[in-house]
Amino acid sequence: MHDLTAFQRDILYVLAGSEDAYGLAIKRELEGYYEGDVNHGRLYPNLDDLVERGYVEKGQIDRRTNSYNLTEAGAAEIERRREWETEYLPDDELLTA
Repeated sequence: MHDLTAFQRDILYVLAGSEDAYGLAIKRELEGYYEGDVNHGRLYPNLDDLVERGYVEKGQIDRRTNSYNLTEAGAAEIERRREWETEYLPDDELLTA
């Protein structure tokens, strides 16, 4: 996951928490997190890149709507990231300044 952008990681996290997510639902979730607009021109190319890398599977809900699901490879990348984070931020420790 080291070669992904933070935005692409956030897309994977959103997909990890949903089944058969579609573009606008993903967009809404990200906008809630970022507290601002997420441009279609940013979202869909990043989704396509994640599909090409094998982290996301693209399907079709209807003629106009695609679905996006996390693949096993995508889930494995999230797990590796979480393990790495836990090395530096154990659950039982709080961040202090």
